[in-house]
Amino acid sequence: MSFNPPHPLSYRKALESFLLEDWGAGDWTTNAVPDRQMWGKVVAKNNLVVAGLPVAKEVFHLTDPTFEVDFFVQDGDKLATGTEVMVVKGSSRNILMAERVMLNLLQRLSGTATLTRQFVEAVDGTGAKILDTRKTTPGLKLLEKYAVRCGGGFNHRVNLADGILIKENHISAAGGIRTAVATARLSSPNLLRIEVEVETLEQLEECLSISDIDGALLDNMNENTMKNAVLLRNSINKHFFLEASGNISLLNVKSISETGVDFLSIGALTHSAPAADLSMRIG
Repeated sequence: MSFNPPHPLSYRKALESFLLEDWGAGDWTTNAVPDRQMWGKVVAKNNLVVAGLPVAKEVFHLTDPTFEVDFFVQDGDKLATGTEVMVVKGSSRNILMAERVMLNLLQRLSGTATLTRQFVEAVDGTGAKILDTRKTTPGLKLLEKYAVRCGGGFNHRVNLADGILIKENHISAAGGIRTAVATARLSSPNLLRIEVEVETLEQLEECLSISDIDGALLDNMNENTMKNAVLLRNSINKHFFLEASGNISLLNVKSISETGVDFLSIGALTHSAPAADLSMRIG
């Protein structure tokens, strides 16, 4: 399966800044050795789901536009330890100059894709979808959310303009759910869906009585309460979506998905995924 990555123009300046930060005043170590034509192969050191190959290629080409870069796998592929991922051919000095930034990004994005795949596989067969959140790294948001897609997950809002999510503080500032929803509907594009964060079944029942609300985020509810929330939703409006959020881990994601919620949003996909283990061999 192929995944549409962000356009390089959306992250090229970020990559340029990463490279300049790493290079500093110059790579004295690399400059001290002869420059010759060589190859560098990226290899998976553990089982992982790969993500970020177009980003890795962009790092190489920003360092040296003459590099030849070829892939042996595709983003989203599940790789076994020892799998060769890609090869770059060209100036040995420039390969070494690009290596660390390229690997840092590829490891981070592949780590997010790998963790996402674990969550997706854990809920397989339940009908629930795994979502990310806006708990992303500034400057890497588009790439991290792309990595979630490579892992089989789905994106929640990329930015604040992508949807209306009325949370506890919005409700408090507006003076209540109905007022918050009414003002949001009047001031936003008509096609945007409205979701409201709820902490109790009473709040959910109020939301179900308001036609402008499309779904609710069940904030830190226990599983028994979530089951009752699903029963309440099903008795009033089966098209109203329910999203579980808060304290979801690989240990409980299966049982939470079995409550009947439609989505599970997990901040850990992007803020706590361990980096995948990849390395580059040069020859």
